[in-house]
Amino acid sequence: MFKRINFDNITIVLHQPRHPENIGSVARAMCNMGFSRLVVIDPPNFDRNKILKLATHAASHVVDKSSICSDLKDALSHFNYVVGATARLGGQRQVVNTPSKLAQKLVPISIENRIAILFGPEDRGLSNEDIRNCHGLVNIPTAEFSSLNLAQAVIIICYEIFTAGLEENTKSAPRLASRHELDGMYDQLKDILVRISYINPENPDYWINNLRRFFSRLQLRAKEVSIIRGICRQINWYGKKCYEDGKNIRQNHVMPKHKEF
Repeated sequence: MFKRINFDNITIVLHQPRHPENIGSVARAMCNMGFSRLVVIDPPNFDRNKILKLATHAASHVVDKSSICSDLKDALSHFNYVVGATARLGGQRQVVNTPSKLAQKLVPISIENRIAILFGPEDRGLSNEDIRNCHGLVNIPTAEFSSLNLAQAVIIICYEIFTAGLEENTKSAPRLASRHELDGMYDQLKDILVRISYINPENPDYWINNLRRFFSRLQLRAKEVSIIRGICRQINWYGKKCYEDGKNIRQNHVMPKHKEF
């Protein structure tokens, strides 16, 4: 079946935006491009009057329907695909899409999956810990001055998605595993890989991030996550069984002490 973009499945997520006016400007930018779902996480100042002043009457419905959350991980848990916007490159930010390439990827995913596009605080952006919640990253290429206003960054990405959605007949992608399902899988993988000494227990997150990048490229479905978790449970069961069997063998082969006369 062929469909175009599903705007109802795409949410703009602002993580700790510092200024209420920026929230309003983002709401207006979203409205320009047909987006209406906004989530604000842990804002230090959510002054509705200041927000609405910049949003204007045209985008007031975006503000009215917006959700406020206190925790990033909880807010993202029900999304099937999360994209983080980053100005910084290198380090853990190796695989990064341009807005146009990202848009082409998101249009088919949006048909059956809930997508979050995550923006960090205006002064520092997303941290390395924040981007661990993301399936992919997007960077807006600029000239010498790389700093963009939050609303500018939002409208550029929303514009690219909007125009990509105008193209003829885009095939939909299957439903992917939610962020909550993936986080449970990564926690289980980290635990079992430390137990079998595959990764360094002193810094397991460093090693597990390689697996995060690998699995993010595969776009796992819920059933596939369940299979991986089942394998982890079986490895854990087998390890415990081998330990118990070995313990029983040692106990059965303990020679009785000779009685001293």
